[in-house]
Amino acid sequence: MKSRIPVVLLACGSFNPITNMHLRLFEVARDHLHQTAVPELKLLCGADVLKTFQTPNLWKDTHIQEIVEKFGVVCVSRTGHNPKEYISGSPILHQYRHNIHLAREPVQNELSSTYVRQALSQGHSVKYLLPDAVITYIRDHNLYTRDSSWKGSSTQRSEGKTGWEESTTPQSSS
Repeated sequence: MKSRIPVVLLACGSFNPITNMHLRLFEVARDHLHQTAVPELKLLCGADVLKTFQTPNLWKDTHIQEIVEKFGVVCVSRTGHNPKEYISGSPILHQYRHNIHLAREPVQNELSSTYVRQALSQGHSVKYLLPDAVITYIRDHNLYTRDSSWKGSSTQRSEGKTGWEESTTPQSSS
């Protein structure tokens, strides 16, 4: 096994709520960097965030250039996204492509925070999609339910369901 090098990863995104796949980003990126022996501070993102670099008025070109030129990016693959296309389609990303590391997530799925919010608002279980501590926090703070202050425009809510019936089953301590 190669000797491990120090790696610092900075991630951006809503993580609202944070899912196990968000946490996987860090594992996949760390493994990729350890295999390629690339130390330093890097921006960690999913391919969906890399695509937002092309969204008008969301990022300043000077900020994008500073990120990719001075620090670099580790971009983890995501179903339905083509990060190579995003890099070739952006003059800044293309210029600094040597400083963008593409890490493949071997466990492909379409889990997103949007899906989790919709599932909760419809009273569905999110057990095993989120860390237990996140489920507890959401329940304790009445988030993403019909009675919460969160207003998701693309979500339909179910009367009388909270989403906690299945997701709060006590775990055995064996």
